[in-house]
Amino acid sequence: MTEPSYDEQQPTQVEEERPQETGVAPPPAADAAEPSTEAEAEAAEQQAEQELEDELTVAQRAVGELTADLQRLQAEFLNYKRRVDRDRELIRENATYVALTPIIDVLDTIDRAREHAELDGGFKAVAEQLERVVSGLGLTKFGEPGDPFDPTVHEALSHIGEDPEVTVTTCKVVAKAGYRMGERVVRAAQVLVVDPPSGPTE
Repeated sequence: MTEPSYDEQQPTQVEEERPQETGVAPPPAADAAEPSTEAEAEAAEQQAEQELEDELTVAQRAVGELTADLQRLQAEFLNYKRRVDRDRELIRENATYVALTPIIDVLDTIDRAREHAELDGGFKAVAEQLERVVSGLGLTKFGEPGDPFDPTVHEALSHIGEDPEVTVTTCKVVAKAGYRMGERVVRAAQVLVVDPPSGPTE
């Protein structure tokens, strides 16, 4: 009996067929960022609009803050300018006050000379010029007989009795005129005063 050959003894193996690689790449996937439908396109447009509105809101807020800062700086500058102007005016007034205060004694001498009718000729012209100069610098004279007595601008040297013609304490005699610069009293007027009648006593 003849034995089967070796080849006949081995079972025939059927190789599985494999798909052959063609070397062609698969089609690329659709771009995820690109809207594929009308709804996605609308959503993307709304998102872009919202981002634009957000950026505009931030810009408006920044402009508002810068405007507020500018207004605050302007207010601070105006306050500083007013303070500087006020200080400058105060310095000028103080300097004028210091310069004119000694001249008041000269003006008193002129007043006494005028009361005695000694003010004439060249002395009269000089006196009137001096009075005009100090008046132009803001030094004004006050205090006349008959003025109601005011302790803030008058210095009562003496009470000389009662006067039935007055209803309040009144300046009867002005010993020395008062002088002021604006609202500032440089020297109070020195006066003699009379009082109204005190009325009948029981």
